[in-house]
Amino acid sequence: MLIKDISLDDFYNFAKNHPLSSHYQTMNYAFLMSEQGYEHDFIGYVDNYNNIYAVSLILFKKINKRYKFGYAPKGFILDYFNEQLVDDFTTALINYYKKKKVIFIKINPEIAIRQINKNETILLPNIKIKEILSKYGYQKLKDNLYFESLLPRFNAIINLKNFNLKKIDKNTRNKINRSLAKGLRLELSNRDGLNILEPFIKRKKDCNEFYYKDYYNAFNHNGMIDLFLVSVDFETYLVNARKLYENELEKNNLYNQALTKKNTKKNINQKMMSDKKLLAYKNDVFLATQLNKQKVKKYIAGALVVKFQNRVNILISGYDKKYKTFNPNYFLHYALIKYYQKDYDYLDLNGMTGDFEKNNPYYGLNRFKMGFNPELYEFIGEYDLPIKLRKYKKLRKNGELARQFNKKNLKEKKS
Repeated sequence: MLIKDISLDDFYNFAKNHPLSSHYQTMNYAFLMSEQGYEHDFIGYVDNYNNIYAVSLILFKKINKRYKFGYAPKGFILDYFNEQLVDDFTTALINYYKKKKVIFIKINPEIAIRQINKNETILLPNIKIKEILSKYGYQKLKDNLYFESLLPRFNAIINLKNFNLKKIDKNTRNKINRSLAKGLRLELSNRDGLNILEPFIKRKKDCNEFYYKDYYNAFNHNGMIDLFLVSVDFETYLVNARKLYENELEKNNLYNQALTKKNTKKNINQKMMSDKKLLAYKNDVFLATQLNKQKVKKYIAGALVVKFQNRVNILISGYDKKYKTFNPNYFLHYALIKYYQKDYDYLDLNGMTGDFEKNNPYYGLNRFKMGFNPELYEFIGEYDLPIKLRKYKKLRKNGELARQFNKKNLKEKKS
């Protein structure tokens, strides 16, 4: 058997039903990365009868004037439990790419090794694959705690068919309900909406200004990407704000009457809480009245979502910090869940960190995503397969690899 270039039809016919297939292993992603300066191969591991046993998109970029490195995004598509296949495929891959002056190939397979719940961590059978990869020459890179690697090591995934608003975190549920009262609306946009989304995600990007436009173009021509924007219906906002204010005013009067009769701690606390709510609702009425007069549509959040097979992935999302009290990010994610719930099985909320302590700089991000009661998985991490071992070791020793990947030119951002 041997490694060879294969047609896109052969590639997709093999990959389409494989559990490790992803949007990263598509021609769309190859097109995207070509805009970032990468070349690509679509290779297959094939026997004499053209039976295919493994496939992969391999991206290439020069690491110096003479040599290149390779990258198989989300790893090779093959049965990693089949040791003989991994051994034979790896040997053939090394022999094939030695001739092409490739020093190493980086992989980050989407292989879950742990499921993390609130009270326990469940070790999955896939953990055995770590031993298999190490046995056949793959170099395990340091596990990232935050977002230092090319793709997140921890992902939060919602089972759309089992999602129930009543079963999610109470704080998250309350914020969703408050956002609905603000008159927020989810809108499916087109490419022009990228200009509206841009300010919301600008602080998150560590890539050039055209990256997400290129992403949209690469996946849009066959309908694999959606762009959503969140707008405010100011008429609904005003109606709801007035209703909430009037209801709370009635309660406040009752609390005031109770307080005049009995000056208890309970009555004092109820009155104080009501006063606080009343002031907030009054401010909402004032703001909604002013905004409603302007008669201008206001967008306050947005997201890019990639669709692949039975799964959707929030590529990146963001919101206008001036409207933080509207809880637009909570509304956006809840609205996306409802939008895709009928036609897809899973919604990937994208990366989290492996640090669950409160002093974690990304604690807020973790808490936000966990509030939707997702399934949290730890993946196997990054490996390098040295093709030219001596040159690979030299590049690691002299810091050339660290400098190359500090550019973050392959990295996907957290959403």
